[in-house]
Amino acid sequence: MSNSFGKLFKLSTFGESHGKAMGGVIDGCPAGLQLNFEAIQTELDRRKPGQSKIVTQRKELDQVEFLSGIFEGKTTGTPIGFIIKNTNQKSKDYADIKDTYRPSHADFTYDKKYGFRDYRGGGRSSARETANWIVAGAIAKQLLSDIKINAFTSSVGDIFLEKPYQDLNFNLTESNIVRCPDDSYAKKMILRVQEIKKQGDTIGGTITCVAQNVPIGLGEPVFDKLHARLGNAMLSINAVKGFEYGSGFCGAKMKGSEHNDAFNSDGSTKTNLSGGIQGGISNGMDIYFRVAFKPVATLLQKYNTIDKDGNPIEIQGKGRHDPCVVPRAVPIVEALTAMVLADFYLLNKSTKL
Repeated sequence: MSNSFGKLFKLSTFGESHGKAMGGVIDGCPAGLQLNFEAIQTELDRRKPGQSKIVTQRKELDQVEFLSGIFEGKTTGTPIGFIIKNTNQKSKDYADIKDTYRPSHADFTYDKKYGFRDYRGGGRSSARETANWIVAGAIAKQLLSDIKINAFTSSVGDIFLEKPYQDLNFNLTESNIVRCPDDSYAKKMILRVQEIKKQGDTIGGTITCVAQNVPIGLGEPVFDKLHARLGNAMLSINAVKGFEYGSGFCGAKMKGSEHNDAFNSDGSTKTNLSGGIQGGISNGMDIYFRVAFKPVATLLQKYNTIDKDGNPIEIQGKGRHDPCVVPRAVPIVEALTAMVLADFYLLNKSTKL
């Protein structure tokens, strides 16, 4: 099982949703980086469960404890070990699905692949794993202090924020529980999630992310294209079903004469349909992309499935689950973006004299 992400700035993780703790080791972080521990905890607080009425009500403090790689507040250049203790597991909520495969979950595939699975909250396949990513991403953000990374909820169901990101105030993203930087759209999204929650159902949505002040030259021209690594990162997030950057699928409808980004004399471009990446390498323009999340697969209503012997069975979801994962996934998208950029940032230092 692969549990590591990155090449130079590398994160290896461990833990299960209902185990004693989540945790990880960050390798490759340069020595001498003064860490802001409050900022790291703030990122975890943005992701943690129980933070609002439209997310799972599991109560976890998600407090990170660093074990190594830091001395007097600075990184030492050695592996940074950390843990996040689980304190509010309710494993009994999953007893009924011990021998049952929930539709659109990892239950069936895990069982067939490994011949054994931890059914408590999904075990290793749980989105609780992403708490580890937040810690590494928060440190990567501090390593890349000049780069500004902002993600936000751009749709919930069929409610789309129909404004270009240039017209948005990212400072407003945290002003509402759905994390949409436009109050009028945020209210509509929140009402939609609440309606769905009352029905015992779930709903999906999209997150848009913008990275600004990215230096020219991050990314490799063949198999490690910057957009390919970003796509790999985003598609590793639980419930993600799609990734597009720049003009995305809309670009397929255009002619080359419409899509080409003409240059200004300073090397910037008049338009940015390339999404800040050309030939797999950052070109200094804003990098922007969108990530699509499916509806949560656990429904708090009765539905049909099969048990491990293939017998039809009716079940009803129990426990504490998100009716929409999108608001809590916003900091996850930012964290993985920072990790990808940090990896290429360090690699870029070795590419030329």
